[in-house]
Amino acid sequence: MTRVVDGPPTEPVTRPDGAASQLRKGLRWRKLLGESFGTGFWAFAAAAIVLGAVVYHQTSPETFWDILEADIVFLAETLPRILVALAVAGLVRVMLPTKRITALIGQDSGLRGLIIAGLAGCITPGGPSSSFALLAALGAGGADRGALISYITAWAMLNIQRIFVWDIPFMGEEIALARFLVCLPLPILAGIIARRIPFELKLSERATLHRD
Repeated sequence: MTRVVDGPPTEPVTRPDGAASQLRKGLRWRKLLGESFGTGFWAFAAAAIVLGAVVYHQTSPETFWDILEADIVFLAETLPRILVALAVAGLVRVMLPTKRITALIGQDSGLRGLIIAGLAGCITPGGPSSSFALLAALGAGGADRGALISYITAWAMLNIQRIFVWDIPFMGEEIALARFLVCLPLPILAGIIARRIPFELKLSERATLHRD
């Protein structure tokens, strides 16, 4: 004997695809804001407020406002470069031929891979916003840890742009040349050491978002 329930039949409640997509986007943005404005951000913000108050009381209001204006100008000059560099790095990260990068500076590239990565670091123009963005793109494209360390070490120590813009004008040609020659083997040495470190070095999640 079956029991009949009066009333209209009920249908399963389904969430439209559009609503589910909006929910996923909302969760993604919430995670992004949580990472961007996390503990580190608020710690630096608190330190900046405290130091700003110290400067205001120890010097003069004019000095405080001059420093604040200089900081705002610096931010206005730097932020567009960072945005463009990150946008270009994101596009490069998607377009880079993974197999080609793995063959040139991958795990089995040997000493040649370290040399290629070091040369790339020497000629990479711009500041950290461009070099580290490209570093993440290379890592996501298949470069091994030794090549990554060799690249960023060469960029920090042997960058051609920095030599002509800073070293030669401020220190002279002889000291600039001596510094270049002394630091020349360091990127290769750093890459070799990085490959022999007995623990795994992993890229952050942001650097591997587009890894195939």
